[in-house]
Amino acid sequence: MKPFAVIDFETTGLSPAQGDRATEIAIVVLEGTQVVGRFQSLMNAGVRISPFIESYTGISNEMIRTAPPAEEVMSEAARFVAGMPLVAHNASFDQRFWAAETARLGRPERTDPPMACTLLLSRRLYPQAGSWRLGSLAAFHSIAPAGRAHRAMADAEVAAALLSRIQSDIRERYEVEDAPHDLLVKLQRCPRKALPKAIEGYFRSLREQ
Repeated sequence: MKPFAVIDFETTGLSPAQGDRATEIAIVVLEGTQVVGRFQSLMNAGVRISPFIESYTGISNEMIRTAPPAEEVMSEAARFVAGMPLVAHNASFDQRFWAAETARLGRPERTDPPMACTLLLSRRLYPQAGSWRLGSLAAFHSIAPAGRAHRAMADAEVAAALLSRIQSDIRERYEVEDAPHDLLVKLQRCPRKALPKAIEGYFRSLREQ
């Protein structure tokens, strides 16, 4: 199976367009159901962390002061995931920060393929969950915490376990052999009731190639 890179950012706020920057990144490489690689680092982007964000993430200005520069960390992260499809929980958030931080390296924005989103997929597969926050879905699936919530590696580990569960459920429910990245991206964009037809169409097109 092709490996997936599950990423998570901690940041100073919600939007790089408003001047917010990343403070931490973690990446978990998942091959099938096995974690085969990890990357994690705090990063110093020269932006002060507010008391609210410090309380929320546990990442302090003192911790960031001694962290490596953001450009150095992101350059290493980009090399680490080279060629791997990306996954995140609430991926639109992580996609924005990935694009903004890697753009500072002078690299083209990576948008192909788009990130698969475990939140959007969970909305379609688990309507009974009630909440699609990462912690709520972890409790729903009895996924054990991997550390303090809202720290990048702990959240990336849980998101990777959730991704593994999503792929397993797709294979079992729809009797297919695999749930590759491009299928996940297709499913997260379609209505829940259209999932069976979308899966059938995806594998039919593969057979016709």
